Amino acid sequence: MKKVLILLLASMLTLPALARPLLVAAASDLGYCIDELVAAYRKTAPDVEPKVSLGASGNFFAQIRNGAPFDVLLSADMDYPRELAKLGAADGATLTPYAIGRLALWSLDPQVDPHRGLAALVADARVKRVAIANPATAPYGRAAKALLELDGLWDKVQPKLVIGENIAQTAQFVQTGNAQVGIVSYATLHATKLKGVGRFALMPQDGLAPLEQGAIVTRAGAGNPHALGFVRFLGSPAARAILARNGFALSTGTRE
Repeated sequence: MKKVLILLLASMLTLPALARPLLVAAASDLGYCIDELVAAYRKTAPDVEPKVSLGASGNFFAQIRNGAPFDVLLSADMDYPRELAKLGAADGATLTPYAIGRLALWSLDPQVDPHRGLAALVADARVKRVAIANPATAPYGRAAKALLELDGLWDKVQPKLVIGENIAQTAQFVQTGNAQVGIVSYATLHATKLKGVGRFALMPQDGLAPLEQGAIVTRAGAGNPHALGFVRFLGSPAARAILARNGFALSTGTRE
């Protein structure tokens, strides 16, 4: 019997340590660099097994508010994590700005030059469809609407608008030819498969609120040390280099 117990103990000691899961809800504009961010974090915390879901920040906000078990929210704006903290669904002390998104006007149609500007393209009869993300749930959609309103184009563009559920789907509308023009995130155009595809023009930010992106540890993530670890990691030089390389401006408020 003693020999059996010794063999059992020895076998347990040789088992690999089970990786701890980390459930991350990430805004779609991070879709092209989130794997790189996760891989870099795992170099500092090899015992964690992150599982990332991509989608519209507004949809994640609703899911987390209703009890979805995400440990971390990476939102495309600061409003959603702030509101979660107010509701008690996240820890406000962990709220961290990690990047600033930028809007770009993008087209794959050789007849359409984004550098002509929004007003010219909205008035161009050859441009039948203009894609933006859903202003109700996607921060980039809200920013695109604000830009169109600022330029006095919101009413004029209505007959041409196609609405993506999130910024990734908005980009797909342009890729598939369902829209000649899209107002997308600059980060999207840094994806390996999209870099150098079509033409784009960065949109001016004058008069618009900055698209400051924020991370927060949710109530579900309060007991998971990797939740706070990952949020803090976003302020590290390694993470900031990845974000900058993928088209994001960097927030000066990022905490390391």
